[in-house]
Amino acid sequence: MTAAPSAFRFVSSNRRVREDRRFVAGQGRYVADIALEGMLHVAVLPSQHPAARIVSIDASAALAMPGVHYVLTGDELAGATDQLMNGLDTPHVKRFPLAVGQTRYAGEWIAAVVADTRALAEDATEKLRVVYEPLPFVLKAEEALQPDSPPVHAGHGSNVLLDKLFVWGDVDRHFAESPRHLSFRVTWGRNSTVPIETFGVAASWDPWRDILDVWASIQMPKYPDQIARALRIPANNVRVHHDVDVGGSYGVKRGIKQSVLVAHLARRVGRPVRFIEDRLENMRSGDAHGPDRIFDVDVAFNGDGIVKSMKIRALDNAGAYAGRAPFQLGKPIGAIVGPYKIESVQYRAQSVTTNKAMQEAVRGFGQAPTNYAIETAIDKVAAAVGLPRIEVRRRNFIRKEEFPYLIPSGSTYDSGDYHTVVEKVFKHADFEAMERERDRLRASGMLAGIGIAACLEPSGGNSSFEPLLNEKNTTTTWMESCRINVDAMGFVTVTIHTTSSGQGHETLVGTIIGEVLQIDPDLIRVVRPDTLACLPSNSPVGSRMAIMLGGAAFHAAQKVKAKLARIAAHQFGCAEESVTFASGAASDNAGHALNWTELVNIAHRNYHLLPQDMEPGLEATHVMQVPTGDKLPENGRVQMYPCHSFEFHLVLLAIDPDLGKPEIRRYVIGHDCGVVINPHIVRGMTLGGIAHGLGATLLEEFVYDEQGHLITQSFMDYLLPSSHEMPEVEIVHHCTPSPHTVFGQKGSGESGYLGSPAAISSAINDAVSPLGISFNKLPIRISAIGDAIADAQQGKPQEQAT
Repeated sequence: MTAAPSAFRFVSSNRRVREDRRFVAGQGRYVADIALEGMLHVAVLPSQHPAARIVSIDASAALAMPGVHYVLTGDELAGATDQLMNGLDTPHVKRFPLAVGQTRYAGEWIAAVVADTRALAEDATEKLRVVYEPLPFVLKAEEALQPDSPPVHAGHGSNVLLDKLFVWGDVDRHFAESPRHLSFRVTWGRNSTVPIETFGVAASWDPWRDILDVWASIQMPKYPDQIARALRIPANNVRVHHDVDVGGSYGVKRGIKQSVLVAHLARRVGRPVRFIEDRLENMRSGDAHGPDRIFDVDVAFNGDGIVKSMKIRALDNAGAYAGRAPFQLGKPIGAIVGPYKIESVQYRAQSVTTNKAMQEAVRGFGQAPTNYAIETAIDKVAAAVGLPRIEVRRRNFIRKEEFPYLIPSGSTYDSGDYHTVVEKVFKHADFEAMERERDRLRASGMLAGIGIAACLEPSGGNSSFEPLLNEKNTTTTWMESCRINVDAMGFVTVTIHTTSSGQGHETLVGTIIGEVLQIDPDLIRVVRPDTLACLPSNSPVGSRMAIMLGGAAFHAAQKVKAKLARIAAHQFGCAEESVTFASGAASDNAGHALNWTELVNIAHRNYHLLPQDMEPGLEATHVMQVPTGDKLPENGRVQMYPCHSFEFHLVLLAIDPDLGKPEIRRYVIGHDCGVVINPHIVRGMTLGGIAHGLGATLLEEFVYDEQGHLITQSFMDYLLPSSHEMPEVEIVHHCTPSPHTVFGQKGSGESGYLGSPAAISSAINDAVSPLGISFNKLPIRISAIGDAIADAQQGKPQEQAT
């Protein structure tokens, strides 16, 4: 990578986030703000059965209602479109926006009504008459594995989407030689990001120009390509408008089924169409659920607490369709040993279909559940050998001088200093005082515990887990782009080629280009062209934008700077290497100088002053490939993400034994994401991630009853953390620059979330350990805590959830 300055003018400075101004003032522009002339609205009819054959749909009463324009069924849509893409090679697990012939989960969309208003469309769905023939169904992953379980997709032959066994290193020998072993099971409950804004999409078809215009609340790579593929039209007939703000996502807003549905309807009725999910649709059938995973873990270690090997079996309940869910078992392979020097690993990744709503990509893409399993293992090893949990971590941590460090599964960690981060957190928190406070709380009759978690945030996302799990996929390119144009007046306009998903991309790009060109970032305009004017992009996923978009912006700015240096050197009569830049001006050692305006004027207006063969104007483009992402997997091993941030969580928690309600008394996190581009953005990501993790640990879960119906489909039942539950968080920063990035930055988009569930559950288990009980399933609900405490006080054995 290009060497960056050792001292920064704008990078890492405490500058405002430029996007915040419009959001705070209520001037964001969302899909709900898109009002196209003659626009119609969509409502969908959900299935009432987890599995049923659709015998017939009678739409006559709905179509007779004034203001109703069209009713679309799954059979008609399937005849006009191709199935939505699966990541795995599962051609018989077919998925369309509407159920075709059979429903596969309660809430799946059966039909869509187009009407003058959303309310009228909803009323019309109630007039649809559907005759069902109920079928057997399966909800639990372990039952779905059985050969005689009800098939979700009969043509696929079983409910197994993925079953791959990886062995990295000499697992059998390490287990045979290790004097101590332990085994356990933990379960990660199905939850998601449930953003404030549900998914929305508007589409308009112009038959005279053969162009489909789309406005959507998306966070998805290759979005226009997938729409075009499903609609059987050329990709350059789809124009997605990126000047739409996204009201929260963190992975789940793929929205491809919603978009294909609305786009087809816009073409069918000849008018613009918009669909915005209500909360029920979003939670029940928006295809936005997260991992639903069981881990069976075996650990081999010695009496000093040194972990030699692990066996992990991860069984994931993907729901009714494949989608991206199985790949969430793939990303964790890139950090399968966490921050520890574990020499060998056996990893079995299993994904099955069931009659639940399907999963989609959720923040961390499967890393947070895996971190929870790894950190639980370290806690249990510490208990087994009678050592403090932090001491076992220190003994197993990769040391600073051992980087770059190759882990058994093939990824090389770029840099880190885990011991120093831990020491800084302990010093900041005064760990001994924290232990005394825990003991004081226990003496007062409370249950109190300290939670510890250390984990990695792989960042700079690429696609290497896809060919690892699907050999037919040979993708290695995973790029991001930036274009810079300096106009004849000297003003800088930058184009980035993805939607705004709340991560501060405009601030990121302005800061980096301002740093390179040494001009005020606030004077740099950042815009988002539509997809027909876009350069390649893979969207803000995988904690990649600081690395990838930031890197593309840096290199594009370097190209502009190089052209300015060549212009200046030509005027000065010196070598380009002798030209220096400061505050947008160029100078040399002989005292020559040209300010920004003079340099721009030569580039745009004085062709006779340009070096020979130089094009006039001042524009540069850079398309950046993921660092280290240039190879396909070999023998089940692959270099996954290029950069690895580190976070260390320390939590003090108290539980009133009469209520069973946990209360976080103190929360300290040590965070190392390399060089921080903007501290405000990183802090916001971290706080939001901890809140998300708190919800996953204590509150949030999509729960189905025995009849296959989702019973947590509103915020009355699906509980979110509020300001009452969210503690004040103290962040301790450390910086270990990455050698793979332009400023040494690493990703932070998933920070906080990847370790907080492990830390909070660790604190709860420490708190209840004097009673001889523990919890092995998330979320750990207040009712479960209260019941377990009451049973322990009465001498009853604990019933563990599975």
